[in-house]
Amino acid sequence: MADRRRLDQPRDARITLPRFDPEAFGQWSEGIARFMGTAKFLVYMTVVILAWIAWNTLTPQSWRFDPYTFTFLTLILSLQASYAAPLILLAQNRQADRDRLASEEDRRRAAAQKADTEYLAREIAALRIAVGEVATRDFLRSELARMSEELDEAAVRRAKLERKKARKAAAATPPTLDEPLDDDSVDSDEPPAPRRRSRSH
Repeated sequence: MADRRRLDQPRDARITLPRFDPEAFGQWSEGIARFMGTAKFLVYMTVVILAWIAWNTLTPQSWRFDPYTFTFLTLILSLQASYAAPLILLAQNRQADRDRLASEEDRRRAAAQKADTEYLAREIAALRIAVGEVATRDFLRSELARMSEELDEAAVRRAKLERKKARKAAAATPPTLDEPLDDDSVDSDEPPAPRRRSRSH
């Protein structure tokens, strides 16, 4: 077994850093950044600074822990600003990442909606073309009405032709006195000829 403490070989220098959850730290930093951007934080900080200045100005000399020029207060405020800036930047970066993801999702949804709209437009155009070639109910009704009118006119013309043929046949063979008059002569459209009265001498 090789000795791990050999001096001719360099050691594996690994520095173990503390591990933390980036998501939890990011949420914590966002909470601090949001709180620092509220009016409540400004009021609290103003009250603390005024109380600090009043204590170190109005109290007896032995009670003052940060006399005039307030060096310790300046140090605390600069330390606060030095930590506040990275926290605010971290919160802004997380918000930018969320905005980027939201914009990508919106872009993806817009592309899907555009594709769906184009598909529906093509389907509607195809349906319009198909419906344009199919006879509608109103068209069938109008065609049936026209055909019935044409059939009625044809029946009327056929009846007139049959009456004319019957008249011609009746004119070609005059009826005798014993035979009754033909019904066609009675039903004909021409008025009957007046009868001549015999004059008695």
